[in-house]
Amino acid sequence: MKVVKFGGSSLASGVQFNKVANIILSDSERKIVVVSAPGKRYSDDIKTTDLLITLAQAIIEDGDGKKALEAVLQRFADIVSDLTLDNTLLTNIDQELGKLMSQYKNDAPRLMDALMASGENQNAKLMAAYLSKRGKEATYVSPEEAGLLVTDDPGNARILPEAYEKLRKLKQKSGILVIPGFFGVSKQGHIVTFPRGGSDITGSIVAAGAEAEVYENFTDVDSVYSVNPQLVNSPKEMKEITYREMRELAYSGFSVFHDEALQPVVTKKIPVCVKNTNHPEAEGTRIVAERSQNGCPVVGIASDKGFLSINITKYLMNKEVGFGRHLLEILEDECISFEHTPSGIDNISIILRDHQLRNGKEERILERIRTELKVEDVQVERDLAMVMVVGEGMCRTVGIASKATEALAEAGVNIKMINQGSSEVSMMFGVDAKHADLAVQSLYYKYFTPVNHI
Repeated sequence: MKVVKFGGSSLASGVQFNKVANIILSDSERKIVVVSAPGKRYSDDIKTTDLLITLAQAIIEDGDGKKALEAVLQRFADIVSDLTLDNTLLTNIDQELGKLMSQYKNDAPRLMDALMASGENQNAKLMAAYLSKRGKEATYVSPEEAGLLVTDDPGNARILPEAYEKLRKLKQKSGILVIPGFFGVSKQGHIVTFPRGGSDITGSIVAAGAEAEVYENFTDVDSVYSVNPQLVNSPKEMKEITYREMRELAYSGFSVFHDEALQPVVTKKIPVCVKNTNHPEAEGTRIVAERSQNGCPVVGIASDKGFLSINITKYLMNKEVGFGRHLLEILEDECISFEHTPSGIDNISIILRDHQLRNGKEERILERIRTELKVEDVQVERDLAMVMVVGEGMCRTVGIASKATEALAEAGVNIKMINQGSSEVSMMFGVDAKHADLAVQSLYYKYFTPVNHI
């Protein structure tokens, strides 16, 4: 049995719906289908989720979301019309959105979650209806019915352990099951969304819970590439990659797979196959527990922007017991997580996502660091990008780090910091955000062009 997830671009229109249905019906093992909300039909189009966010904001700000609601309904109306489905489906969507707007109009976080989740929820109903029209037994299964129990933290749902036992029962149901991605239901009965891009998380959770043989993730590319194809011509395709490698690349900016989506399938060691809805016969990329190295220690290079560094200096910091604990407590008190902590004997840097230091948090943190830790200097360095070189084989290959520093030097990219975990699956380089793309390009050509191949 396979669990198969389709992204927003795969379900953006009636034409795409038909492609997806053909893929599902071409393999009888594709029993459980997880769907995203309709994505962009063309480059300047607006994703349905963004239309729903606009709707929620309109209600929160002035209580009138009529125009925004019309835009949402039109997206679904186009799909219903293209597929010649029953118009009662559209009437039901209108009624259900109205019910949610009325129920949560005085609770902004709940309203936002409920409306954002509606894109996936209503799309799942349309897909079940279309598969039924094609003559197959297909059923819409709500997250509540499926057993997707999550924490009650709006916009940041986490699956509860007891959900997996409920999800296991999905195998006993007949026909094709269509489940909306992106959200679950709390024990309090609220709709709660996973972080943005969370349909990947749903698919992975369902695959693990239902104990699928394979989790297929359909998107709009033939495979996962070793680098962003917008930066390099004809980048290398990765036919096989490990869970750890994919996790590192997803964290570093790869948009193909959400960075939180792998953990459920990793635990159950369920292989993941990333495939293209528009070219389903392509082999795709398999994500597995272990792979053969094939002489290439580096599999991918990625970068992500939006970081800053809090740089702290204090003489004999390394001798001061409890310094690191106290520093992290200051961050914890402000509910801030950190990404990396490169350090020396008299200095330490805390790398954070810059959006975390808003609403006065930066001033409070810096003041506490100065007064409570009695440091000699503390500064914030902004507009940083993290560039990641990833590969399970790096720890067994001499010269990987020297090639990276050589490539960046040749490109004129200044390295702000270097960090490597004990597992040596990845090397991280901090650079100015304006040089991130150049850094990725220089590293890619150093590792992947034949003349430089290790």
